Amino acid sequence: MTRLYLVRHGRATAGWNVDPDPGLDAIGVAQAAKVAEKLQQLGSLPIVSSPLRRCRETAAALSLLTGQQMMIEPAVAEIPSPDGIDMADRVEWLRTAMAGTWAALGVPYTSFGDGVGRFLCSLNQNTVIFTHFVAINAAIGHALGDDRVLIRSLDNCSITTFDVIGSMLELVEGGHEADTLIR
Repeated sequence: MTRLYLVRHGRATAGWNVDPDPGLDAIGVAQAAKVAEKLQQLGSLPIVSSPLRRCRETAAALSLLTGQQMMIEPAVAEIPSPDGIDMADRVEWLRTAMAGTWAALGVPYTSFGDGVGRFLCSLNQNTVIFTHFVAINAAIGHALGDDRVLIRSLDNCSITTFDVIGSMLELVEGGHEADTLIR
């Protein structure tokens, strides 16, 4: 059995409709430090991060404490927005997408969600993964057999725990929830 700790990144400096790759704001930096202290108690586990800056900056706090180098993994990146969509329209698209199902979004998005699950199930050692709200929801859906895009409203720096048993993903504990502002 492999235990996975999926951490939603800390609070970002800008919304999804302003900057495609924002870093962390001061609150996000503090959140990253706090979650790193908590995760450090698990020992020096491998660290995987989405390639996006807010995840890399959140993961860097744990990397600094444990001395573990982070591995960048595109499979746990943010859900891609549709080709050609204006930055200003991304938030409304995401709100609509999160109210529905993966199947309703179509093949590019079912492939994204399935890719998150496949990657997680491929891991064979306990690992901390820094990722995004929608990617963690895709993992939860994979574990529960639930096609909804939004299952849990996960807070910044919440930890959602899974076990990989054989080729199956099992939800052990959902991360802390909060009213998440999609901006």
